[in-house]
Amino acid sequence: MESILARALEYTLKYWLKSFSRDQFKLQGRTAQLSNLDINGDALHASLGLPPALNVTTAKVGKLEIVLPSVSNVQLEPIVVQIDKLDMVLEENDDLDACKSTNSLQSPPSAGKGSGYGFADKIADGMTLEVRIVNLLLETHGGARQKGRATWASPMASITIRNLFLYTTNENWQVVNLKEAREFSTNKNFIYLFKKLEWDSLSIDLLPHPDMFADGHFASSKEGSNKKDDDGAKRVFFGGERFIEGISGQAYITVQRTELNSPLGLEVQLHITEAVCPALSEPGLRALLRFFTGLYVCLNRGDLKPSARQCSTEAAGRSLVSIIVDHIFLCVKDAEFRLELLMQSLFFARASVSDGENAKHLTQVKIGGLFLRDTFSHPPCTLIQPSIQAVTESSLHIPKFAKDFIPPIYPLGDQLWQLNGGVPLICLHSLQLQPSPAPPSFATETVIDCQPLVIHLQEESCLKIASLLADGVVVNPGAVLPDFSVNSLIFNLKGLDVTVPLDMGSPVKSGDNGINNSNFQRSFTGARLHIENLFFLESPSLKLRLLNLEKDPACFCLWEGQPVDASQKKWTAGVSLFQLALETCNDSVALPSSPNLSPELWRCVELKEACVEVAMATADGSPLITVPPAGGLVRIGVACQQYLSNTSVEQLFFVLDLYAYFGTVSEKIAIIRKGSQSKKGDKESLGGRLVDKVPSDAAISLAVKDLQLKFLESSSVVIQGMPLVQFLGEDLCFKANHRTLGGAIAVSSNLRWESVEVDCADTAGNLARGNGIPVTSADNGILMAGNGHPKLRTVFWVHNGQKPQLNGRTSSVPFLDTSIVHVIPLNARDAECHSLNLSACVAGVRLGGGMNYAEALLHQFGILGPDGGPGQGLSKGLEHLSVGPLSKLFKASPLIADGIQERNGHDYDFLHLGTPDDVDISIEFHDWLFALEGAKDDAERQWLEIHRDLGREERCWHATFQSLLVKAKSCASPVVNCQEKTKEQLKYPVELVTVSVGGLQILKPQLQKCTFQDGLPLQMPKGAIDVYGGVNVEVCIVITKDDFDEEMVKWVVENLKFSVKQPIEAVVTKDELQHLVLLCKSEVDSMGRIVAGVLRVLKLEGSVGQAAIRQLSNLGNESLDKIFSPKLDRGSCFSSTGLSSPLAVSHEILHPTLESTVASLEEALSDSQSKCAALTAELSCSESSIQHADDIKKLSKKLESMQSLLMQLRTQI
Repeated sequence: MESILARALEYTLKYWLKSFSRDQFKLQGRTAQLSNLDINGDALHASLGLPPALNVTTAKVGKLEIVLPSVSNVQLEPIVVQIDKLDMVLEENDDLDACKSTNSLQSPPSAGKGSGYGFADKIADGMTLEVRIVNLLLETHGGARQKGRATWASPMASITIRNLFLYTTNENWQVVNLKEAREFSTNKNFIYLFKKLEWDSLSIDLLPHPDMFADGHFASSKEGSNKKDDDGAKRVFFGGERFIEGISGQAYITVQRTELNSPLGLEVQLHITEAVCPALSEPGLRALLRFFTGLYVCLNRGDLKPSARQCSTEAAGRSLVSIIVDHIFLCVKDAEFRLELLMQSLFFARASVSDGENAKHLTQVKIGGLFLRDTFSHPPCTLIQPSIQAVTESSLHIPKFAKDFIPPIYPLGDQLWQLNGGVPLICLHSLQLQPSPAPPSFATETVIDCQPLVIHLQEESCLKIASLLADGVVVNPGAVLPDFSVNSLIFNLKGLDVTVPLDMGSPVKSGDNGINNSNFQRSFTGARLHIENLFFLESPSLKLRLLNLEKDPACFCLWEGQPVDASQKKWTAGVSLFQLALETCNDSVALPSSPNLSPELWRCVELKEACVEVAMATADGSPLITVPPAGGLVRIGVACQQYLSNTSVEQLFFVLDLYAYFGTVSEKIAIIRKGSQSKKGDKESLGGRLVDKVPSDAAISLAVKDLQLKFLESSSVVIQGMPLVQFLGEDLCFKANHRTLGGAIAVSSNLRWESVEVDCADTAGNLARGNGIPVTSADNGILMAGNGHPKLRTVFWVHNGQKPQLNGRTSSVPFLDTSIVHVIPLNARDAECHSLNLSACVAGVRLGGGMNYAEALLHQFGILGPDGGPGQGLSKGLEHLSVGPLSKLFKASPLIADGIQERNGHDYDFLHLGTPDDVDISIEFHDWLFALEGAKDDAERQWLEIHRDLGREERCWHATFQSLLVKAKSCASPVVNCQEKTKEQLKYPVELVTVSVGGLQILKPQLQKCTFQDGLPLQMPKGAIDVYGGVNVEVCIVITKDDFDEEMVKWVVENLKFSVKQPIEAVVTKDELQHLVLLCKSEVDSMGRIVAGVLRVLKLEGSVGQAAIRQLSNLGNESLDKIFSPKLDRGSCFSSTGLSSPLAVSHEILHPTLESTVASLEEALSDSQSKCAALTAELSCSESSIQHADDIKKLSKKLESMQSLLMQLRTQI
């Protein structure tokens, strides 16, 4: 029996050890000792289930002692193998062919494997292993070694394990005798081996790669560890650091074999209760991230074949390695950087299935909880944490490829300790095929599900994290998967709340530009972003409903059913709800408008059902690496179901400060990103022709179903103040296309808008007095709605007509329909092909209100001040924009770098072609109506309240036309003659302009046709107002060919057409005409003040002159009369032709009325003055009425001033 046991041990040792001979093994009683042994790396690799890219280059045992049980108990008690020290080196192999040849030469003996489960196998399976110290050195390269500085090399990990024990258990992980442990395999058709692994202490040290010491950049920085790079990051000096120290754990191992003892499955489940890293420096954290990146690349390299390791018969066809850590705590402590990471219930599992030539790997990562804190800031803040929203079990989604991926290896199901109950915060499933298959098969499929998160953006922390990610997490293209591979990614985020605090005292906000925004600083303290159901998908087999690729002939390769490959990319992203809110101060009161927002938040922007779709393809079928593909195909679609916006002056200024804040942070992040990239790539990206770098066929579309914009009144008490203007739009669609056609580029765009409506605050009388100074709501009697807001009055709306189609149906005529086609030649020699075609139609517009009403709103908004100039808020805003980041958007920048332009200037002639040679513009205004709504008396209001069904256009004077068509062309002669034009004539792209007006009508209100009796209108017969065809006018204007002036073009009227298709009836009374003239005069006066205010806003009063500004400000009273007065020279043109201006006619008609009115006022004023004089004389005798006498004296002074004003009016008449 002892000899049989010795032969079994020799057989086992020969399998595990290199160059083992029988002479080395000598039993001394029941003990045998060996020393300085080399373990077979391939046998160890197969038994541990290591990835194919890792090689066991070194495995040495210092002292090995074998303790045998008694001969009678050899079937019950295990053999104990004690090792004092085990040294191992795992290194990633870049040369796979060399790996195959080495493994074929050093393949261990495989006798007995697959021939049955004999006595030696049972003895080997029942052994107990005790190792006092395990030293493991892990070196990864992140795939093939990348060229560059050696300081960026992935660091090595030195793992030290103390007091490791491996022993045999039963299926319930209980220690029993070997006979009971083997009873479970009876009648199971499989051989099961259950092992339990325990260790007392595990430590991990990160060591610098040896190549770092050969780098001159490292040698210059090792003088001090606090030296920083140009962007302020400590990434260079790294001399080694302990990552984890003294953690204990256990592992449960299940080995499954066939009845013939052939390896079938291996399952290893590791459980660690707690992993703590109390102090890690910033260079150590950067090194840790680079180490994990290199390990990720090593595990997922797509250029490996499972056959590279088939020399070992111990390699199982199915394997499952899982790790669960109950608690992880990582603390980064540096002089200027402190982070704390707390992770709960981390679960990592990697399952592999191999058939010898191909392998499939399924990776699962689950995180129960995640907290990231910045303890360096004052006060400390939590950057990332789970949301407090309740999560249901239905939120847990398992993709189809992850279900039943591998048959169970452990026969009793999942372990109880695998993961705590509940839905994990983050869940990742990834399937990868090795080697990467050829298209159309997918090389990887990844699904990431994330529950609601809360993120707090802190500037310094974000910059540090961005620097860390730019250094260590970015993987070089092609390092993991080859370029020809096809991949799929699905990312789902249930909810996201992002808080952006903004310290208004920061120099970035107000100190740099010198603008005092104290009022706005007190209103808001930050911004908050709320997102629901965010998703991102990437796959060449996606179905994109927005782009509608099946109806695009140029996208035939992207049609559904076409084979997919790496030359195609499809992305889609969207949210069900997107809300941007501003955080208000405690002394401000905000009205909550959403259950997701607290009362201290003001909803600023809200999007519902927003989605973005992108599709790209290369022109030659090569793998798509650079985005966008040069000379390729690009399609982009953006859609939004509803867009809501609330805007006030406070909000606008705060958003501008927020934009400046993000611009500053983005510039810092760009510097960090630039520092981590090579300059060689930047120079290569600038070379070459611009045409060769852009796609040859690109299109973008934008669709908004419902658009609502509200402009609110400024208020320091109620932040969500009164709405002044509301803009409503429906069915907005914009499309733009760019195509390269041989020697030219064609750019086309189309804009279609179904309906638009603009509502303004109802003034119920003018909001402004005669001098334009706004008054309060109590003075003008604004009608308030139930929510405390004023009623809104529609001033711009659309009447959608119907247009017949060929199929007999009718379609709605949109409000706006434009189409632009611009053809640009690539060579200046083909300038005759430079053309522009524009077609636009604006239909169904209804305009109400008037210029007086618009002026009142401008004053109410603060755009115009009391003096008619720019308001104080507008002046501050313009000054803010002139020095803020938005000013950079309006500055011209060179399209090409200077150096490149000098070398290849002939390639960019198309950028300097000037105006188009062929221009065809057609703009049509169809079915427009202008309503002049003035103040109404009580009788009119009562009548309109009764007849609410009467249209607004029938209540007041209004003008309408059926068609206003403007056509402009570059050639007024036939095409043959146009080609013979000289170059001097071609510099004016438009030579013929045709303006035609059809169906022009001016109608008086239906109300004035009603007869009033007792203050109420009498019923008028139906059809009292007849609609006539109106007046038709057409004017053609061309450039004169005689005396061609290079500096100033001369236009002449070629022909004029005036026609009336139906009889015209003009019926107007004196009172109606007088009322109309007064309305027009008031409107002209308001229009003049608005124009003067706009000129002052644009700071053009110096160019126009102060006299012109004063004349515009009094256009209705003085300037207009002086313009058409016969005393002026320019008025002689009317008298010379025998015509008089309409204003002069109205002045003559109204002159007697004004004379009588002024005479009556003078008589009443004289009577009032005489009565005041009598009252003053009577009250002067009484001492008790002295105060009343003073009041009467003041009234007398006011009457005297009124008399002087009447005298001025008399002189003007």
